[in-house]
Amino acid sequence: MGASHPEQELSLYDRSLLLDLDFSRSPAKFSPPISAANPGEPWMKVRPLQSGDFHRGFLQILSQLTSVGDVSLAQFLNRFAQMRASGDYYVTVIVDSRYDKIIGSATLVLEHKFIHGCSVRGRLEDVVVDDTYRGKQLGKLIVVTVSLLAQRLGCYKMSLDCKDKLIPFYKSIGYALEPGNANTMNIRYEQSNTVTPNRTAANEPPEIIDPS
Repeated sequence: MGASHPEQELSLYDRSLLLDLDFSRSPAKFSPPISAANPGEPWMKVRPLQSGDFHRGFLQILSQLTSVGDVSLAQFLNRFAQMRASGDYYVTVIVDSRYDKIIGSATLVLEHKFIHGCSVRGRLEDVVVDDTYRGKQLGKLIVVTVSLLAQRLGCYKMSLDCKDKLIPFYKSIGYALEPGNANTMNIRYEQSNTVTPNRTAANEPPEIIDPS
């Protein structure tokens, strides 16, 4: 199921950022204690998304959360290259190394602001853990990991949207509802008439990866 040449794989970001996160800085309680560096099982690894994770079921785990669509290997690799070149996407996964399989994921997205002295806000997106791995604190582990990562990267706050039933979970790990701002509203667009955003000369498109 794994990629043919794992030694040639690229990571979305530097894995060393995860290895020394201080889990004592989170109000989350783990019993027994676990962390990104020591997730509780010798076969379990927490790491950045890699270019070979298409073959490890990354899109399949996302499909447990929402509709993914028919994404080809080329599309996956091109989006991976774009995210890696931007430096603002920190997709983090949990791997069952016994089967070389992705079993959980969460994404930290950095938003660059003019406010707060040109600060950076983090957004937590696409949190999912395989249903068959319940009872191992993995949902809490992946959320706390990316939350601490946001703090380490200098974010002034971390934001998320969640269903009402998940509010107690996020409260238990330090998130709070903001008075007067507890509702999420969206506008959704049809996909038929989309265009590619313009890029300036200072922001050239990343090199496209050819999977062939």
